[in-house]
Amino acid sequence: MKFAASLGHGMTAVTAIFLLAATGSASGQESSPAPALTLELNALQPSDKGCRLTFIATNNLNAPLDKAAFEIALFNHAQVVDRITVLDFKDLPQGKTKVRRFDLGDTDCSKIARVLVNDATECSGARVDPKACIRQLDPTTKSGVRFGN
Repeated sequence: MKFAASLGHGMTAVTAIFLLAATGSASGQESSPAPALTLELNALQPSDKGCRLTFIATNNLNAPLDKAAFEIALFNHAQVVDRITVLDFKDLPQGKTKVRRFDLGDTDCSKIARVLVNDATECSGARVDPKACIRQLDPTTKSGVRFGN
């Protein structure tokens, strides 16, 4: 009888340890994700000017950005760089999501196979490391076009 009771308590302790491990913390506090600047290539659409790129930017860094701009390279289907340009995302308040659209003149959307974030040409704001925009960049895509850094 004692054996069954201690086995029962042991099972409860093992179950509790498993549940704590599965939730990530024995103290009940969850770890917060690392600060990041999420940049999603949401869509590429033909426009009157050429190709319109739509991005969704979310500033989850620890400070607002007064200015963020990125040099991007567009690759064709042969994986050859077709164009390099700078996109100015302007200000990105901390914790805020913004949609930005850029019309690239004389660019055919159907010929873009990949978009590469080559560098952050601007990354400024109070308490902002100028390299944070590129080092903590989290690129994603919903466009069907490969996107990253």
